[in-house]
Amino acid sequence: MNWISNYVRPRINSIFSRRETPDNLWTKCDECGTMLFHRELSDNLNVCTNCDHHMAITPRDRFGALFDGGIYAQVTVPAPIADPLQFRDQKKYPDRMRAAQKATGESEAMLVAAGEIGRTPVIAAAQDFSFMGGSMGMYVGNAIIAAAQEAVKLKRPLILFSAAGGARMQEGILSLMQMPRSTVAVQMLKEAGLPYIVVLTHPTTGGVTASYAMLGDVHIAEPNALICFAGPRVIEQTIREKLPEGFQRAEYLLDHGMLDRVTKRTEMRAELITITRMLMGLPPAVMADLPAPTTPVSSAEAEIDGDSAKP
Repeated sequence: MNWISNYVRPRINSIFSRRETPDNLWTKCDECGTMLFHRELSDNLNVCTNCDHHMAITPRDRFGALFDGGIYAQVTVPAPIADPLQFRDQKKYPDRMRAAQKATGESEAMLVAAGEIGRTPVIAAAQDFSFMGGSMGMYVGNAIIAAAQEAVKLKRPLILFSAAGGARMQEGILSLMQMPRSTVAVQMLKEAGLPYIVVLTHPTTGGVTASYAMLGDVHIAEPNALICFAGPRVIEQTIREKLPEGFQRAEYLLDHGMLDRVTKRTEMRAELITITRMLMGLPPAVMADLPAPTTPVSSAEAEIDGDSAKP
């Protein structure tokens, strides 16, 4: 046995060798190319600290920053038929679903939750674009109906964060049926006299834009979000003309009257608190050091409802 080769040299190499940096510690901004430390990026809600580019954010991370103390109760959504059309393209639909569930850790493309923002009880729903492009299938339709029913039951406003590439082609006509179903759900809120606020994030396209995403009482968008039915490339190829700069982006739609506000993600919570309290006829929130809730929302529903009913 060569003692130097088998022990001394590996020992020296282990001491002086350069340690590899984990891949998940840094994220490169898609817009300006700046390398961002993951904690700094997370603390800024996935908004680039250099150029203010808004990157994708999961519904759970969004809700954690939105609700008081990051506390919320998830609303149960009825599960639809798993594969009604026995659809298959390059992969079977159930295989695509399992891959998306494994990659995201979520069961489907929309999350519904109940909680408080600035001591204002609300129901919130958010689409996850990382789950099959946030596509609108039967589950998303069920989620919107469940959110509307919960809002009507508890007499709360509904806030919806949209992010989708359109309808889910693997469910064919059944996915398109979610457009009228979600429209009926929104009508339930209007008949109950409850506010419906839509926050359009990048991207919101297709049948989602043609239904529940543009039926709100107030429409807010994140900066530079793509909001359209057909994308700009499709339109350019159809009309054979060059489109204006920034066409179908949030700022362009705001200038042309399709949106009410364009608000940064880091300022969205304060904006939503102000709007929901105003639409519910409540006094302005006290923007001071409010204590975080100490009990889960689900166990305090009666107390919250009683407080919201007081003049």
